[in-house]
Amino acid sequence: MSDSAPEPRPGAPKGVPLGTGARRWLFRPPRRHGEVDPDRSVSFLELFYDLVYVVLVGQAAHTLAEHFTWRGTATFAVVFGLIWIAWLNGTLFYELHGREDGHTRSLIFVQMLLLSLMAVYVGHADGGDGRTLAILYAILLALLSYQWFSVYRLDRPELRRTPRRYLIVMVVGIVVMAVSVPLSADARLVVWAVFVVAWCAVECVILISWRRAPSYAVVTEPLVERFGLFIIIVLGEVVIGVVNGLTDTERGALVTTTGLLGLAVGFGFWWNYADLVARRMPRETGHSLATWIFVHLPLSMAVAAAGAGMVGLVEHAADERTPVAVSWLMGGSVAVMLVTIVVLLPTLSDYDRLPSLRTSVQTALTTAAAGALVVGWARPAPWLLALALLLLLFASWVFAFVRWLSEGSLINERPAG
Repeated sequence: MSDSAPEPRPGAPKGVPLGTGARRWLFRPPRRHGEVDPDRSVSFLELFYDLVYVVLVGQAAHTLAEHFTWRGTATFAVVFGLIWIAWLNGTLFYELHGREDGHTRSLIFVQMLLLSLMAVYVGHADGGDGRTLAILYAILLALLSYQWFSVYRLDRPELRRTPRRYLIVMVVGIVVMAVSVPLSADARLVVWAVFVVAWCAVECVILISWRRAPSYAVVTEPLVERFGLFIIIVLGEVVIGVVNGLTDTERGALVTTTGLLGLAVGFGFWWNYADLVARRMPRETGHSLATWIFVHLPLSMAVAAAGAGMVGLVEHAADERTPVAVSWLMGGSVAVMLVTIVVLLPTLSDYDRLPSLRTSVQTALTTAAAGALVVGWARPAPWLLALALLLLLFASWVFAFVRWLSEGSLINERPAG
């Protein structure tokens, strides 16, 4: 028997010195533009990251549930827009440039720390807490800008035009949020609203210009899955809203029935989005990708708002008519959700397979959306309002299901390849 060390097997991986391996793991640069990984799957870190947004959205929805006023609704819309923009930036960066290494993890955990602090102040963003929220948001944008800049300086010169524009918009956002700090609460909300609308509009234009002649693909299944997961996050607010309403109200048959009907409305949201939009790849070029991304903002906002409305719906279950604010919030949320699906359908890559089918489904969804607004305007009893909205959601899905079957397909069938 020989005392000499065995020879390494041919092709066996060689060891890496600890210092070299640690430096690579901690300081490896992000992926450049064009280095998209189409074979990766959604990581545990991304799911953990999204959980922080559960808290942020929950705080905003909880505040809306306690303040069913026009101001409360406007504040919710603006704050939700800020939350969604932050989520979009973090999600796109990880999808396009992130790695499974210490550098990426560290930056994401720093973001999560900032987001957790922001959640403390989101609930009273229209008051004194808005100043602190603006400061934290500016710091978050600065961190995100640093991440995008770290990619920009590694990019090939011919690919730097779009990232440069994106960075300029991000820096302007930092300045705007910083400027809003000393303003009064009303003025600050106006500035934030302008920022949300302007940021989405400008970035939409930049994205359309970039994808007019795409040099590489950017849409992957994990990206589509992340957008679907965010909808699941806000759908959780519907469940929370019903539970909170039942917890804070003297429970009886009518109250419980109203709560269950409200919860079923959330199921209707899921059925329509999951079968008509979720996990379907959007087109890469033209306006389609930009529309697909940014229409998810009002879609997710409408679902979260409905979650807040559930509280008022259950609390007023014994009333003869639903309060005006709650009725319009619920009817409007369902209408917006259905209309956004109508807008999203033509952006999907498989839309042209069955154009007549898609058109008829869009017509049905639009009709159901109009019906939801009529129900909101009519202000029936809370249980009846919830039942009417549920029937509209159910009818739109059934119509789509029947149309798919008539074409020899299934509503949730994915195109081959």
